[in-house]
Amino acid sequence: MHLHLQKTFYAIAIIFALFAFLIFAKTILIPLGMALLISFILFPVAKKFESWGMNEIIAASLSMLSLAVIIAGLIFFFSTQIMQLTDEFTAFREKITELLTDVILFINKNVSFAQDLNREDLLSQMQEWLKNSSGTLVGKTFNNTTTFLTQLLATVVYTFLILIYRNGLTKAIVRFYPKERRGQTRKMLKRVQEVGQKYLSGMLILIVILGFANSIGLWIIGIDSPFLFGFMAAVLSIIPYVGTTIGASIPVLYAFMSHDSLWVPFSVVILFWSIQVIESNFLNPKIVGSSIQVNALAAILSLIIGASVWGVAGMILFLPFTAMLKVVCDQYEELHPIAMLIGSENYSSENTRNRPIVKWVKKLKDRIINKIKNS
Repeated sequence: MHLHLQKTFYAIAIIFALFAFLIFAKTILIPLGMALLISFILFPVAKKFESWGMNEIIAASLSMLSLAVIIAGLIFFFSTQIMQLTDEFTAFREKITELLTDVILFINKNVSFAQDLNREDLLSQMQEWLKNSSGTLVGKTFNNTTTFLTQLLATVVYTFLILIYRNGLTKAIVRFYPKERRGQTRKMLKRVQEVGQKYLSGMLILIVILGFANSIGLWIIGIDSPFLFGFMAAVLSIIPYVGTTIGASIPVLYAFMSHDSLWVPFSVVILFWSIQVIESNFLNPKIVGSSIQVNALAAILSLIIGASVWGVAGMILFLPFTAMLKVVCDQYEELHPIAMLIGSENYSSENTRNRPIVKWVKKLKDRIINKIKNS
């Protein structure tokens, strides 16, 4: 086995150049990546409109209008709850300030890092700091909102153009290949589109299921605005691994600040932990996992790399793009090792499938199905 230093150097240089390109061109690539995924899920809708005799422009416009109506309806549904929470923000800020003041005084009493620390003086200093920092926070929020709106507009334009020119783009990409491989290339592009479409549709189904499960649980516990917090946590689950934790932390903090009893936030923690166990072990593998076929190591690496390159957008986009990369690597003999490293098929074993717990779950599922059939 010989190591070719020149080829190794070229491979490392290409990887560094790719990362540099992703970082410096992220203002263009992030909305383009979002638009690509959105166009994948809107493609069947646009195709349905075209089958009714509409041209590409009208079909793409109606597809995007349908999506906009759904999003606007959701915003209108949650708007009253959002306004209610906005009104309560001042009271929450005062409670958090008093809580931090008490914590600092407790630590100072046991550690004694400052002399003559008075509660009223400390509370007034913290309130003054919050007032001074609010201006900076508003400025950052304005800048972030401007950037978000710019990228949102670019995403809408890119999605519209991809839907209109999808056939021409496919033909142009296929022309890069020899004639004997063009049919195989079309199948590869179709498979890439199906992976993105199944991933997004699976995530939407999962968000709806988790949203209702979270909301019903929060409603039973007695949390205000349960559907807002429940679906907020469900939407944040788009971010793998991290989003679920963030989504659960928000209602837990709200329950801690709005209820005197510690049993309420503890109940919220138990609720989200239970739903997370069910989602990770049963729902996600069946609904989303079957479409991406990416092992846990590759998924975590894609999450870390995406966060370091594109931030939150990278955490959302890099997992489906990794699944698409696997589809592309499967078409080339030289890239099969990369597909094996990314995929999950190579890591499943007979020992894993034959574990007692797996057999017990399978038997239980078969019994339930048989009882339903017999009844």
